[in-house]
Amino acid sequence: MNESRPSSMSAFWMPFTNNRDFKASPRLLVSAEGMYYKDVDGNRILDGTAGLWCVPCGHAQPRITQAVSEMVGQLDFAPTFQMGHPAAFDLAEQLMDYTGHKFGHVFYTNSGSEAVDTALKMALAYHKARGEGGRTRLIGRERGYHGVGFGGLSVGGIGNNRKSFGPLLPGVDHLPHTHNLQKNAFSRGEPDFGAELADELERLVTLHDASTIAAVIIEPVSGSTGVLVPPKGYLKRLREICDKHGILLIFDEVITGFGRLTTPFASDYFGVEPDMMTTAKGLTNGVVPMGAVFSKRFIHDAFMDAPPGIELFHGYTYSGHPLACAAGIATLQVFREQGVIENARAMQAYFEDALHSLRGLPHVIDLRSIGLVAGIELEPIAGKPGARAYAAFKQAFADGILIRVTGDIIALSPPLILDRQHIDELFGKLANVLNNLD
Repeated sequence: MNESRPSSMSAFWMPFTNNRDFKASPRLLVSAEGMYYKDVDGNRILDGTAGLWCVPCGHAQPRITQAVSEMVGQLDFAPTFQMGHPAAFDLAEQLMDYTGHKFGHVFYTNSGSEAVDTALKMALAYHKARGEGGRTRLIGRERGYHGVGFGGLSVGGIGNNRKSFGPLLPGVDHLPHTHNLQKNAFSRGEPDFGAELADELERLVTLHDASTIAAVIIEPVSGSTGVLVPPKGYLKRLREICDKHGILLIFDEVITGFGRLTTPFASDYFGVEPDMMTTAKGLTNGVVPMGAVFSKRFIHDAFMDAPPGIELFHGYTYSGHPLACAAGIATLQVFREQGVIENARAMQAYFEDALHSLRGLPHVIDLRSIGLVAGIELEPIAGKPGARAYAAFKQAFADGILIRVTGDIIALSPPLILDRQHIDELFGKLANVLNNLD
């Protein structure tokens, strides 16, 4: 791999990036191992974000890299339209086992965005297959992030992601978000206030009639908008309302899946089972792009009652790609054999205490955490939303830690293999950044 600076950076239009600012002072990563990246100048950067929420097992895990290397020499590609390969079926069985067989089927995609759009299409087609084709309305939530496909943008609720791309899908409504700084600031775990906001779904049912609503999709913990933790009882109440009105409940677990909350999935942490679950990121430890939709058996079986032939006219060229399947199987092995979730659980309290030690530092107006994910909300600079957190991001990188920012919120989600030394380094350096922030 070339570890030198590229001769030109003009051709690459970078995603979700201030391109002009980055290319004036680039941050270039050239290698990674365990908890650390190395930049082009040879500096070690502690990964406080698991890449982009997607490397729970740490970087360059030997078992995963070996599995992918072996597969690329054995089967570089195989289609899964009207044929298949063994690894796709093996991974599906192992994933169902990993969920405790709460779900019955896996549909492969290439990303979380594609998983969301797939789940929404499945919800619409499911109701049609059952003779309830009038159920076409989809309900998301304000400040929700469900990827960048048109379906995900439509049910998502982050303004900047939506405003340039309309018109979006018709027949979409949104629940209010649950973030309340006045009542829930500096909470540890689930905040006390806000479960009643789930009852807004009843209002939407009254407005539109249940017979028109196909599905509700939410992130159990909203990640990309700044780590918004659900109030106590909120998710259970949503489940009850969906059951009452025959509405499918979809959990977007692209971020929370695969150990982020110290349980296999957020649904396990909260004790609430959705009808479908979207996953990606940690599914392959970020090594090869892959997403998946987990569905309850009754959803799959509704399609199997159709006349013989293709039951669902949907899929992707790379659904169940051999390299991704190899990475997924190896990732599950690392989880089992190296006790990744057990380590995360052991580190949770220390991580939480380290986060809350930042209380009282300049500009910090909220701290919130659950599992091994944390949000640090900063007071915005008047007239310059997002500027303070972005300055913190750039200084943190210069000081040797990788953090993620969204608006004026810093989000932390380190690899789950971390130990106390890594926590001390991450929060010690971050405290120094915050203490010197304008």
